[in-house]
Amino acid sequence: MPDPHANYRVVGHDTTGHSRGYDVEDDRGRLWRVKTSDEAQSEIVASRILWAIGYHQPALHYVKNWRMTGGGPKDVSEPGRFRLDSDHKIAGDWGWGKDNPFHGTRPFKGLIVVNLVLNNWDFGVDQNRIYEMKDGDAPTLRYVVQDVGASLGKSRWPIGTRNHIEDFESQGLVKRVDGDSVVFDYKSRHRLMVKNITVEDVVWTCRLLARLSEKQWHDAFRAADYSPELTERFLRKIRSKIDEGLALESGARASR
Repeated sequence: MPDPHANYRVVGHDTTGHSRGYDVEDDRGRLWRVKTSDEAQSEIVASRILWAIGYHQPALHYVKNWRMTGGGPKDVSEPGRFRLDSDHKIAGDWGWGKDNPFHGTRPFKGLIVVNLVLNNWDFGVDQNRIYEMKDGDAPTLRYVVQDVGASLGKSRWPIGTRNHIEDFESQGLVKRVDGDSVVFDYKSRHRLMVKNITVEDVVWTCRLLARLSEKQWHDAFRAADYSPELTERFLRKIRSKIDEGLALESGARASR
């Protein structure tokens, strides 16, 4: 875990994405990627929920107060999401299309469904990395959705919102079912990504989410420093979307 009392020396800046980011080195020589702004909280929640149901995710930590050294005059150590960068090497990127080894499998489709439950609207290839782990734990290569910060808001064309409770509450999961395919309440750039997902795929994924305990759900938000009131509002909507997915099973039975 990052030490909030350490001095973090800036060794690089990330100016390519929505959020301001830093490459920093701590007193022990460990390298961290730090993200600030509105994505810092939502990314921690989304990543921990994905991890809790079995997907490989990097460990993320929210550090409210930390000391930055070596930055420029405009660099201020705002609350940030810390991700350890010195425990792996980047072995490449992976895409959401047919060129990845998991395309068409139920866990792959489930990964998309979880992101829709959390309203992560950004399915760009630049969010995905292949990690080559240095600690020897199996598997050596991990296909990771590294950046899931565009979550807990609302999908819309061409760019949605992030970490916005009113927007999150305004959008559901399912619009309708066409045959055996689910049409989602998704309005962003990657609409081809969410096609050809079946009722069974959605039910399978929502069953996994429904198995999480109240403590697990609350811990995910607590780790990102959400207030209890805001946590309850987000969880109420997440539960309703999970219920939407589970209800598809009874609808499928009735149509047979």
